[in-house]
Amino acid sequence: MAIFKDILARFPRGGLSYVFAYGSGVKQQIGYEEVAKQKNNIIDLIFCVRDPLGWHAENLDRQESHYSLLRLLGPRFIMNYQEHLGARVYFNTLVPLHDIHVTIKYGVISREHLLDDLQNWRYLYLAGRLQKPVFELVATNGDDELKEALACNLLSAFQVALLLLPERFTAYQLFHTISSLSYKGDFRMIFGENKHKVRNIVLAQEKDFLNLYSPVLQKLTDYVGADFNAKEVGTGNTITQFEQDKSSKAKIHHLRNVPNELQKRIVRNSAFKGDYMNIVPHLADSHNLLELVQTSVNDIVWRSSIAQSIKNIASAGFFKSLLYSYRKALKTFS
Repeated sequence: MAIFKDILARFPRGGLSYVFAYGSGVKQQIGYEEVAKQKNNIIDLIFCVRDPLGWHAENLDRQESHYSLLRLLGPRFIMNYQEHLGARVYFNTLVPLHDIHVTIKYGVISREHLLDDLQNWRYLYLAGRLQKPVFELVATNGDDELKEALACNLLSAFQVALLLLPERFTAYQLFHTISSLSYKGDFRMIFGENKHKVRNIVLAQEKDFLNLYSPVLQKLTDYVGADFNAKEVGTGNTITQFEQDKSSKAKIHHLRNVPNELQKRIVRNSAFKGDYMNIVPHLADSHNLLELVQTSVNDIVWRSSIAQSIKNIASAGFFKSLLYSYRKALKTFS
């Protein structure tokens, strides 16, 4: 999309590891106009940078109006605010770009913290967004560690979803489960988001999801198979149907590979005590494994979503926060 070139041209390019756009202003969702025809939607962007201090210093020099009154405290304060609070992302919200007639919201995260979230699900914040299709503006370009972390995050999401799904399931059920990982525990889903958001994403983007997770499916052929020409009962429509191995051996494999933060949460919520790897065989045979895994995922998301939302009030500024919350509230009741 040509508009992204115009947007990127305004920002410091030095030290960028990865940039992506996401949300209803970029990827089609049910209930919205075609992306190309939208006029009032916000374009959401994330800048992953190697040097947050240097990046904010240059960005402040270029466009200080993007920042709230926190700009008066200087780039080092902004960098520390980003690096030590919430999900380690600093957002500038409702930034109008009048000459190209769009409004953007953009977050900045250090490469180190993005790696941590992707690999360990420390916050399951940007990792959650990257479990769904996004639009890459600046690719990883030779950064093998970051590229591998992005792939690792998708594999983790798929395996956790398998633990939550029955033996047979459709592509819609799979991608709805994956997308729900970062939404079910998010307090904003109580007030501030469309209640059908996950459904709207998956129905409009099922082919994108299949493309995104195709490499993961190839890695898990010993545990799950796909029929891309199955017939839907009742309608006869062609759908993608999956069947997975639900044996204890398969569940042990998936449990041993879940991210570190989720392992900690499972131990905390489980009736079994001891080292995580030692209790995995007991977890695999537990009658409440599904509820245990879901609760533990929700714990991560609940904590980080609250902390980041509080953090965003100061970085957005009071009036922008009110306006942004109002727009989100409209989605709740739409």
